[in-house]
Amino acid sequence: MLRRILILLLVAVCAAPAQKYSGPRPPKPDLPYLKHAEDLLPTEATDAKEEKGKKDDLLYVVAGPNSSAKTPLASPIFLFQADKLAPDKLQLFKLDSKSSRREILFGSKKRPQPIRLDVTRLDGNLYRLEVAESLGPGEYSITPEGSNQVFCFQVF
Repeated sequence: MLRRILILLLVAVCAAPAQKYSGPRPPKPDLPYLKHAEDLLPTEATDAKEEKGKKDDLLYVVAGPNSSAKTPLASPIFLFQADKLAPDKLQLFKLDSKSSRREILFGSKKRPQPIRLDVTRLDGNLYRLEVAESLGPGEYSITPEGSNQVFCFQVF
């Protein structure tokens, strides 16, 4: 009996109509925007340059010591209007700020693990990206899987 009730409840929840999103919308597609109440702040869009490290290591470098996009939120929320980029293929990484640049090392033995992003479809091709864990102060980058394109931001 309990199983039957749980199944009916699950069907009812899945069949519930999605609510229309009425908040701010990103002005440009394929660019994550930090959501600060009703304001949207674009992340810093650029390309990471590849540099050879020791052995088969690859170092990805972004110019500048800090991102121009800053948030005080340890669990930032992003809005993303998808066009060419798939939101479920975006990955979040912490960058190290060294010598007036930001970098991340992908080694043959040690690969950085992406920080989990929860992706929720809001309306049409509008998505909400939420960081699954609190971020400490520092530099971060959202990047499409297998791409050198990066969307940087700083948590302060």
